[in-house]
Amino acid sequence: MHIAILGSGVIGTSAAYYLAKAGHQVTVLERQSGPALETSFANAGEVSPGYSAPWAGPGVPAKAIKWLLMRHSPLVIRPMPDPAMWRWGFSLLRNCTEARYRINKGRMVRLAEYSRDCLRALRQDTGISYDERSLGTLQLFRTEKQLAGTAKDIEILKQYGVPYELLDGSGYIKVEPALAQVREKFVGALRLPGDETGDCHLFTRRLAALAADLGVDFRFGVKIERLDAAGGQVNAVATSAGPIKADRYLLALGSYSPLLLAPLGIRLPVYPVKGYSITVPISDAAHAPESTIMDETYKVAVTRLGTRIRVGGTAELAGYSLALDEARRATLNHVVSDLFPRGGDVAKAQFWCGLRPMTPDGTPILGPTPYPNLWLSTGHGTLGWTMACGSGRLIADWISGRKPEIDTAGLDLSRYG
Repeated sequence: MHIAILGSGVIGTSAAYYLAKAGHQVTVLERQSGPALETSFANAGEVSPGYSAPWAGPGVPAKAIKWLLMRHSPLVIRPMPDPAMWRWGFSLLRNCTEARYRINKGRMVRLAEYSRDCLRALRQDTGISYDERSLGTLQLFRTEKQLAGTAKDIEILKQYGVPYELLDGSGYIKVEPALAQVREKFVGALRLPGDETGDCHLFTRRLAALAADLGVDFRFGVKIERLDAAGGQVNAVATSAGPIKADRYLLALGSYSPLLLAPLGIRLPVYPVKGYSITVPISDAAHAPESTIMDETYKVAVTRLGTRIRVGGTAELAGYSLALDEARRATLNHVVSDLFPRGGDVAKAQFWCGLRPMTPDGTPILGPTPYPNLWLSTGHGTLGWTMACGSGRLIADWISGRKPEIDTAGLDLSRYG
């Protein structure tokens, strides 16, 4: 079967690899000059199934008001007359209930845990390397209220057999010794030892090379213009290089997926949420992070990637704007300097932003559409790197007619009606 994949971020490239492994002819279309040059380029570096949770949850609306008033706010909203933004926002608010939070987090953890296992198997099978570390994630709490709020998450972690540790100051300093300098700022931590880290861009480039060895045809510098459909089927992808025909089409364009589907009458509840990062050269390895630290107050992740520190965070609703905001850079500088004041040289940091494709309930949208030969793998939000391999393997099995290794209930577009 010939399958055309639209997009070569970590999601599209992972799907290409697994579909090729399943014996399919695969063509990947990408407007950039290479793989993973947009949202997958400089994300926070976390492979964090244990930290997989929807943004929509009980108490989030009240927290959002508080965040908007903070100097170093984890949330920025730039109101605009965009009906898609408002529909997405209202749908997110409807998911801010205890019952929906449990359902959504359960779906996300199911896929994320599977994906981490797929990544480990891929690493063992191919020897792929990407500045990876398997030292867990440490979620740091500055207040007792934050620490107490972990109870509902821990309940779900127990339900899915995800290992965790609640740590006091002495405990988290054992896993992140450099935090001894700032111990008085935190009351405790939740450690997720099964989580990993790695450079998503490097991984995607190397996986694309492995996929190419399997026969995948990557066509870079090709602009995707529209999907041509008739008779309830997609007949071709119209591109700057002419029409591309295939037996199946997989849409993996992240935040841009809804724009391509709208002319087909499919309303995809995915909206771009801008995230920022800085990449800081390590100046003192002994005072740098060992793995990933998530500062719960600022919702900023600090991750070690080889000789660099990646600092990622902020949720900014600003449509498709890719403008860099220096105020967001100041927040990232503040967090890494507050946690690891001697670890890296922020004056030499590289500043970046990308558009995370977010669904209102946090779970990505995978699987078929009303057009039988059109499939989706999008809406992964902040967890594209975490869920990439699992999504790729699941899609490959699903399209190939094999029973996926995990339950696909609640993952496809039909959950939105």
